[in-house]
Amino acid sequence: MISLKPGSIFLISAIFRVGLILYGEWQDAHMEVRYTDVDYLVFSDAASLMASGQSPYKRTTYRYSPLLAFLLIPNSFIAGSWGKFLFSASDLFVGLFIRIILKQRKVPDHICTYSMLIWLFNPFTFTIGTRGNCEPIVCAVILWIIICLINGNVVQAACWYGLIVHFRIYPIIYALPIVLFLDPRFFQSGVKPLLCDWTSDQGKIRQINSQVTNQFDAWIAFKSIFTRSRILFGLISGSVFLLCTGFFFQLYGWEFLHEALLYHLTRTDPRHNFSIYFYHIYLNYERDLSVLEKLISFLPQFIVQLVLVFCFAKDLVFCFFVQTVAFVAFNKVITAQYFVWFFCLLPLILPWTNMKFKWQGLCCILLWMGAQTHWLLWGYMLEFKGKNVFLQLWMASLLFLAANTFILILLIRHHNYAPVFRQHTGLKTKQKKCE
Repeated sequence: MISLKPGSIFLISAIFRVGLILYGEWQDAHMEVRYTDVDYLVFSDAASLMASGQSPYKRTTYRYSPLLAFLLIPNSFIAGSWGKFLFSASDLFVGLFIRIILKQRKVPDHICTYSMLIWLFNPFTFTIGTRGNCEPIVCAVILWIIICLINGNVVQAACWYGLIVHFRIYPIIYALPIVLFLDPRFFQSGVKPLLCDWTSDQGKIRQINSQVTNQFDAWIAFKSIFTRSRILFGLISGSVFLLCTGFFFQLYGWEFLHEALLYHLTRTDPRHNFSIYFYHIYLNYERDLSVLEKLISFLPQFIVQLVLVFCFAKDLVFCFFVQTVAFVAFNKVITAQYFVWFFCLLPLILPWTNMKFKWQGLCCILLWMGAQTHWLLWGYMLEFKGKNVFLQLWMASLLFLAANTFILILLIRHHNYAPVFRQHTGLKTKQKKCE
């Protein structure tokens, strides 16, 4: 398959996804276990309510932006599987954007193809869209924002960023690295930023964190924070977010604000949850936790996020990746669909890793899958067998966190840190290699 042209790979991927969607319709109609994600039924019901002029929040457990229900209105009058095709199309766009980003960095064609295949034919990712989960839309927009940024299109990146934070709140974690990334040395008015390509990056000796971040000294960054590109990005993205939020607040009131935004800050889930906070939530589920108790779980996340941002902001894609892995691993609620948030970024960092697939890469994959499978076994004992294995399930969550942390550290240690841009110092700079 590697010898196939990109167009052929996308065609095969599209046909494969259409086949899975059609198979899913058959399985839903003929088998006890449904292929379709239960969330898709929630989305469809909310879209049906919106199509009839009612609030999508009349559907219990719908806790998303009304934009999602709006996109799925054709479910009511075209086909019930419309949303699955929309999500799968977004899935294909993620593969396309992966190729575009790598090609712009001058990554060799065969590596671009391998990276693209890692997303397009990953069993976890292609089932997400075909089962009716909306995460591929978010992934596609995040990658499009990266494309806009590396091409110096700050206005368009800001518009999409404000929209996607409204659509799905978690990309707010990318705000600080984007602000640091919009360095005035690279983003100059009327001048397209100069990209560091893959060839020059590969010739460099792997750098340690202090070498990578010396130009992102916190004080220097603070002094130059108010630059044209940063102010422009902040104003536009903030305006788009507030405009969308204000519009839907006018339509649906506080119910929208709570379900789509505020709920996710204080969400608790005593089951189906990989998080290390699972056991504490279970033990205290009968009593109302204070807002402070619900928010304090964000403290470890916040500290880890700050450290990662100030270490890797110059290497934007890698920064996004490590941020997302850490955010998911330390979150107080973790479901399997969250993993796709960093899976879409993984193919973009692999060309810059010196980790060999055999044996380190393979061991990382087996460790991650093994830790997840171990948790799922205890989850099965609890949910389907009714056994009191809450403590064992919590221990499995601790093991899963340890596995994620260990793998993240390995990826950081084996990454060839590569700034996205080189500094404008005159016309001759265009001919120089990245130092």
